[in-house]
Amino acid sequence: MNTSNAKKFQKNLNSGLVGLVLLAVLERFGEDLYGYEIAKRLADANQGNSPFGGGSIYPVLRQLSADELLVSRIVPSYSGPPRRYYCITPKGREVLAEWKLIWRNKVSFVDRFTEP
Repeated sequence: MNTSNAKKFQKNLNSGLVGLVLLAVLERFGEDLYGYEIAKRLADANQGNSPFGGGSIYPVLRQLSADELLVSRIVPSYSGPPRRYYCITPKGREVLAEWKLIWRNKVSFVDRFTEP
């Protein structure tokens, strides 16, 4: 396998999926979470290895907030700098429902050609 081609494919695939996964995590857990906590839960769900690096999570969280799909609040921390907690908005839930439908349709389509 050509590793550079696999990495490029993974990067392109991840760029569109991070927002979907972040909204889904915040909806599923039903509580405000900060960036590192979200990254940790993603890693835990994948046997300790998150498919998304922390560097890709934070810009997407900021963009989702700017698009009013998330709201955030800053909370002081006794063990380090203040933490920004994120919560999915009603608009975010609506968009998530749309994105999940799109995702399912795309996966179904791709599976028709890639599954035996």
